[in-house]
Amino acid sequence: MYRNTSTPADDNGCGWFDLSPSRQPRPPHRGWSSARWVVLGAGFTGLAAARQLALHYPNDEIVLIEAQQVGFGASGRNSGFAIDLPHDIGAPDYIGDLPTARMNLKLNLRAQGILKKLIAEHNIDCQLRPDGKYQAAVEPKGLAVLEAYRSGLDKLDQPYQMIDGKDLPEHLGTHFYRKALFTPGTLLLQPAALAKGLAESLPGNVTLYEGTVIKSLEQGDRITLRHAEGEIIADQLLLTNNAFASYLGFLPGRLLPIFTYASMTRSLTEEEQARLGGKSTWGIIPADPFGSTLRRTPDQRLLIRNSFSFNADGRANQSYLDRAGRQHRASFERRFPMLPNMPFEYTWGGSMCLSRNHSSHFGTLAPKIHAALCCNGLGITRGTITGTLLANWLAGERDELIEFLLSSPGPNRNPPEPLLSLGVNFNLHMGQRRAGLES
Repeated sequence: MYRNTSTPADDNGCGWFDLSPSRQPRPPHRGWSSARWVVLGAGFTGLAAARQLALHYPNDEIVLIEAQQVGFGASGRNSGFAIDLPHDIGAPDYIGDLPTARMNLKLNLRAQGILKKLIAEHNIDCQLRPDGKYQAAVEPKGLAVLEAYRSGLDKLDQPYQMIDGKDLPEHLGTHFYRKALFTPGTLLLQPAALAKGLAESLPGNVTLYEGTVIKSLEQGDRITLRHAEGEIIADQLLLTNNAFASYLGFLPGRLLPIFTYASMTRSLTEEEQARLGGKSTWGIIPADPFGSTLRRTPDQRLLIRNSFSFNADGRANQSYLDRAGRQHRASFERRFPMLPNMPFEYTWGGSMCLSRNHSSHFGTLAPKIHAALCCNGLGITRGTITGTLLANWLAGERDELIEFLLSSPGPNRNPPEPLLSLGVNFNLHMGQRRAGLES
């Protein structure tokens, strides 16, 4: 018997969710049900796994369980970058080991192909744009990272453009950055709208239950999942709930729910757009991992994301959110002095599931329990491809990408509490301070 020690509880300020097309949430599960396949967690990983299982097993019912609403949790709270390139923040050049990088590139490109096909087939309104991304820097440390990243892209034989600060305003409007490295393969999108659209277009043999919080899990001849209103019996269980798998007793002490925070403005007026200048849409990721991520969206809002916290229970914390909002204001004013007193319409937090060694789990955790967990900050592409390939593997398929994922060492063990919370939050705080103007 595994008892759940924490359940999702995100804040209500997410602009992506509120601005995405509305949908009628599916009702929670009640009573007793039985299914061959149950998928726990309806983020990008779970949506992909449930879809692919349904295609492999069209005569089976696939049960997909979500504790909140689809798009309300972590999948709908990222910055909307579906990145093609390897993005190993633990490597000085963001590329790391070259054979590993090449496999990660194949995974990301396969994920992009899956998403583009589904968005086109089902007419999902998620503001998909093939705009690429700018990795921008202002501090000497960040500039050095760009040079290292350039060398890594050369080794990987990937296209890029290095843009000097004097030329950046015609791209981004702002004069803030000293240099940027542009890579053309990233897709920009509205993440909550994508998650909702994927949920609405699931195959007919997938039954989605939202607002269903699993309280305990019992192993036996079959897997029993209990919640406040009933229970679900599974022949096979797929865990696609990232850090919340550890609160159910799997990979304990190995997953890190790291929260990051974002604010989004109202839509800019035509006069404000003219004052800003630059391209009509773009996305910036920081050269320093502790810096600010930015988006200019198709509906002419500006998003800024920075600030980090380790929330050991995986739940939102209002004091961290308030502190991040103050940092967002300072970061925004530095970058956009031509838009003084621009109000933020939304401020929210959202978790990433990280591991200390930047490794994920893919495969079997226990008899009849399998998982794809820990996307390490690449939830859109990594979640999509690992969910898809987990279902393929369980259906008996093997290929080089599945073999690569199965060979992962998995997440490292963390120090015990209270050292873990103290240490991680101290390192996050110091990393943000050292980022300087990049934050």
